[in-house]
Amino acid sequence: MTRLLAAGGLAVATGGRGWAAPDTGAPAASAVTLSEISVVSAAPPVVPAAGTPGASAGYVGGVTGIGGSLLTVDAASAGLIGGAALNARPVTRPGEVLEAVPGLIVTQHSGEGKANQYFLRGFNLDHGTDIAISVDGMPVNMRTHAHGQGYADLNFLIPELVGAVEYHKGPYFVRDGDFASAGSVRLDYLDTVQKNLALTTIGSFGYKRGLSIASVPVGEGNLLVAGEAQVYDGPWAVPDALRKLNGVARYSQGTALDGFAVTGMAYASRWTATNQIPERAVGAGLIGRYGTLNPTDGGDTGRFSLSGRFSATDDTGITRASAYVIRYQMNLFNDFTYFLNDPVGGDQFHQLDQRVLGGGEVLHIFQGDLFGRPLEVEVGAQTRTDSIRVGLFNTAVRRYRSTVLDDRVLESSGALYLDTRVRWTPWLRTSVGLRADGYYADVRSDTPANSGRATDGIVNPKLGLVLGPWSDTEIYVNYGGGFHSNDARGVTATVDPASPLFNITRSPFLVPSTGYELGLRNRSIAGLETSLALFRLDFASENIFQGDTGTTEPSRPTRRFGVEWTNRYALTPWLALDGDLTITNARFSRYDPAGNRVPEAPTTIASAGVTFGEPLGWFGSLRFRYFGPRPLIEDNSIRSRSTALVNGRIGYAFGNGVSVSLDVLNLTNSRSDQITYAYASRLPGEPAEGLIDRVFHPVEPTAVRLTIAGRF
Repeated sequence: MTRLLAAGGLAVATGGRGWAAPDTGAPAASAVTLSEISVVSAAPPVVPAAGTPGASAGYVGGVTGIGGSLLTVDAASAGLIGGAALNARPVTRPGEVLEAVPGLIVTQHSGEGKANQYFLRGFNLDHGTDIAISVDGMPVNMRTHAHGQGYADLNFLIPELVGAVEYHKGPYFVRDGDFASAGSVRLDYLDTVQKNLALTTIGSFGYKRGLSIASVPVGEGNLLVAGEAQVYDGPWAVPDALRKLNGVARYSQGTALDGFAVTGMAYASRWTATNQIPERAVGAGLIGRYGTLNPTDGGDTGRFSLSGRFSATDDTGITRASAYVIRYQMNLFNDFTYFLNDPVGGDQFHQLDQRVLGGGEVLHIFQGDLFGRPLEVEVGAQTRTDSIRVGLFNTAVRRYRSTVLDDRVLESSGALYLDTRVRWTPWLRTSVGLRADGYYADVRSDTPANSGRATDGIVNPKLGLVLGPWSDTEIYVNYGGGFHSNDARGVTATVDPASPLFNITRSPFLVPSTGYELGLRNRSIAGLETSLALFRLDFASENIFQGDTGTTEPSRPTRRFGVEWTNRYALTPWLALDGDLTITNARFSRYDPAGNRVPEAPTTIASAGVTFGEPLGWFGSLRFRYFGPRPLIEDNSIRSRSTALVNGRIGYAFGNGVSVSLDVLNLTNSRSDQITYAYASRLPGEPAEGLIDRVFHPVEPTAVRLTIAGRF
């Protein structure tokens, strides 16, 4: 791909097969070469080096970033990933492509239509509590969500459409606000494709998928359309019966620095879920490893959006603006505790979320000098408003029994940020930023005592220092404050909606975090980029998974410190290696007799991979992922086992535009767990208080998927 830098901007023309670093090689003949201002890094943090291979039958490449592209980043743990690299990974589900972000684990504890579960830097991020994810400038995280704060459902993602990914770790960047304390991931779709695509995949356990992508010139711009359909049963005793439809249409015109794009997306799915199950139920022979204790769990969801982005360049710098409106709905039926709360009717519940949300961002990057030194000043504003109906109902076999709550919430936020970036010498760059966020919520509860209004605000500094390069090495120092918001209902509530006679303590609206990082990046060996980062993150309150409700609740303050080591090595133009290791110590920082371990906080995460291939002929990928053991309760007396998985791909690209690939998922047929918890549940005949046990969702057994793709 070709990267064009100007005032921190990025225009990307991504090749259909392979990765290429923007700072090496000549630009493509069709690209417009822009001057690079010296404020940004002379060697941007991009992986991997020029000529390294891709390995996907379905990724055709194209142009991304029209009307406002991803921006450069300055931290040892931050980076940019091309779409070809993302699609070179054999994965079970769409969200798993985010494991291209070093140290990030993406897994699933339920049916395929439900949001993934994320782990990063010693965090169990549940469904997205402290990792901010956006697609084309639209937030994926849902605040005040029926199933969990920050719920980030990526099942609408079409990986073959992703042109570029920007990721950050830690709360150091002014554009990152809510949910971004552990990190943030921004995905941009392609504006045009190099060739049109028709693809079909069939595989084990009833997997079938069809995808088509096409772009054509229309007027002075280009129209891109894509459609996807998927069905999947899985290995479960009760099939998932996933049915998914997905569509994208985009019109774009101009360039990354002077242009615009308008995009519409539509997604709908329904499924039956096999949720996590108690080990004792499997051990006693009540169910098998892929069985369920409630065959009516599952749900449906839909997401429809319209978004736009715009950029313009003048003598002062670059202006960018984006806006979006999203209509979202979800019905989710879960039974995690069986007969603990209701020995007769059972514990299944229905979580309802219906909302319309809208918002946007506008920023301007001024270019100038400070005492003769190159200067960029970025000024921006963000806003978001959610109008939500959120409900919780007791059910049996998905039939309504009673209402626990049925609330209406209006939640709005706004942010202003300023970042000043200066290159003082050829070996010294600084960034000094400030971000201010304000929140407002109006809760109308069916329990009057829980209605009310709430406001809160927070101001955070964001500081960065870059030294070098010396001997092809740069040193990075970062500091910043961040936060996550809590569910607005918990901020105004005074009584338990299930038992209104019992008072409860209100939660804070915004919970602050503070992060520190020291790192380096080295490129002294040709083709190898290696980075090392030491980090610490303090949180005023941790969100902890609650097994009886399947949601998260605020808990005690925590402290994490750890180390990340990331390597990308392009051995030849057709062979690349990569490897990552993250080790984290996570503890509650306030004493409690229950213990100081943070439940489900991973100590060790590691991955390694090899990718090979050329534009024509054989291509392939082999990937290893290690998810270390974790404490499941505060005193560390119950722990999960580790999970080690190997996925592989082999394929061939013919000269006539046809490609064939075979993915083998869980190549070693590991009997590991996708996820493990420990909490009380009750099976028939057990004591009224239930039993605390490990509950787990198994990794699917070995599966194969055959893809045939045509490019034309």
